[in-house]
Amino acid sequence: METTGDRRQLINVAYRLLGSVTEAEDAVQDAYARWYALPQSRREEIRSPTAWLTTVTGRICLDLLGSARARRERYVGAWLPEPLPDRAEWHHAGGTDSAALGDPADQVVLDESVTTAFLVVLESMTPAERVAFVLHDVFRYPFADIADVLRRTPAACKQLAASARKRVSLAATPATPARTARTADQAEVVRRVKEAWESKDVVALVGVLDPAAVMTADGGGMVGTVLRPIEGDARIAQYMVAIADKAAGLELLERSVNGAPGLVARHAGVVVTVASFEVVDGNVTRIWVVRNPEKLRPWITYGKEGVDE
Repeated sequence: METTGDRRQLINVAYRLLGSVTEAEDAVQDAYARWYALPQSRREEIRSPTAWLTTVTGRICLDLLGSARARRERYVGAWLPEPLPDRAEWHHAGGTDSAALGDPADQVVLDESVTTAFLVVLESMTPAERVAFVLHDVFRYPFADIADVLRRTPAACKQLAASARKRVSLAATPATPARTARTADQAEVVRRVKEAWESKDVVALVGVLDPAAVMTADGGGMVGTVLRPIEGDARIAQYMVAIADKAAGLELLERSVNGAPGLVARHAGVVVTVASFEVVDGNVTRIWVVRNPEKLRPWITYGKEGVDE
């Protein structure tokens, strides 16, 4: 019964709900385990196994989101979603053929709904809002089906999605779609950040950062990093240069991060930092830096394979 297409769809849903490939894979595995635990007669009664699996996966994610809030209150520093590489890009640059590895990260479709900025906004929602919004607005599931996941009425689910939409709208200000950079423009801005960072040029970094820019870092208490967001172009630039001074031999690479231009830092051939950016009107407004090794496993694997320019 299990098909590659079904598993791919479920992992895509679960990743957007949880912001973690590892947790998404566990949720999907759990859903399949529950399916195969059903008596054969019960499975034969289910007209759409895919719909059943989606409902169960959604409920598992809903439970995980509820418990995640408590876990993240104990998290050391800021919590950021797990960043994803563009596997085609890694392979083209000299990495291993990722399809052969069967990594669940390979199954995630990289589009606007997995950009770091979007996933961070999803974190601001209640678990029920997030499930209703992701299933309806991203995957176009009808509210009647979402009602089965949330065990609420379709009208209540519609209201949850509307509430979530308001959060997205508020978080998008002032970075509205009309002002947010196109991919090519963002890549050019990220390149300027890379060059200024490599040359330790504070003035050049300030020039590419919005005056009210914010940098948030996630080390998970496992590696050194700032525990609170850094605000302001000058403070961010000074911090970046200080890091460059301390990290001798650090190599910066321009790479796609969750489908958008970003930077990857390698040390001794291993990826140690992944940074994603929000660019508005030609300036960086937000920087999200993930250094937690547990969230860099997909990148570490490919970093060791040697991603050469």
